[in-house]
Amino acid sequence: MKKRFLMFTAAAMLAAALTGCGQSTHKSDTQMGYIGEDAARSMAATAAQVNLDDATFAQTELDEKNGTVYYDVEFAVDGMCYTYAIDAMTGTVIESSSQQAQYGSESTGNTAQTSGAVDEAKAKQIALEHAGVSEDDTSFMQVQADRDDGVSVFDVEFYVASTGTEYDYEIDASTGEIRSFDHDAEHYTAGQQSANTSSGQAKSEDEIRAIALAKVPGATEKDIRLELDRDDGKLRYEGKIIYEGMEYDFEIDAYSGAILEWEAESVFD
Repeated sequence: MKKRFLMFTAAAMLAAALTGCGQSTHKSDTQMGYIGEDAARSMAATAAQVNLDDATFAQTELDEKNGTVYYDVEFAVDGMCYTYAIDAMTGTVIESSSQQAQYGSESTGNTAQTSGAVDEAKAKQIALEHAGVSEDDTSFMQVQADRDDGVSVFDVEFYVASTGTEYDYEIDASTGEIRSFDHDAEHYTAGQQSANTSSGQAKSEDEIRAIALAKVPGATEKDIRLELDRDDGKLRYEGKIIYEGMEYDFEIDAYSGAILEWEAESVFD
């Protein structure tokens, strides 16, 4: 009798546990209004123009950036690796990238295997052309293969002594796309600013805004934020432009209008 009572008690406890699992307070994707993982995978495969049944998915995870919730979908088909950011509410493709799958031993240290369409020479050319700089103008140049979030890239760094500016680029090794870049006026001094102040007053906010927007074709005043600040005795504008999935952070000298710092990267990185 005692044995039967213990068996009944254990069964009751198990049933209660299972009932508790069924009543979890965690909200499903459907309850949150999201499209769901299956739909996200299907939309990513459709965007990549591949058959969903042929794809091997490495992950489909919810993520969030700057208030936007999206599915991070990674999969491989026929020797190609694809990464898609799919808006969790609308199913819109926010961002995508693809590259040839890497085979063989993994890289170690600061080196990385790359098998894309872009080599070191091409990555260097892309960065220099974007910066509007000739290699002859540089006093330092370095190109290094690397990986960032599973993507093969080239990190390109160079320095132009005549302007005291250091440039940093990250180039996608598969597509040649500039994933991020920045440049800093390393040796801009307060003395230089004093020379500028002698010829007139600081530029207006509208003039500074126009200088910054000219660097991002298509961006308008609604996409930019500005703030006047003083740093180490230098009056400068600090600002941000968010446009078409990219975030640009910059500093501009308030008197000369010179761009002291400029950095750009995807809002989803």
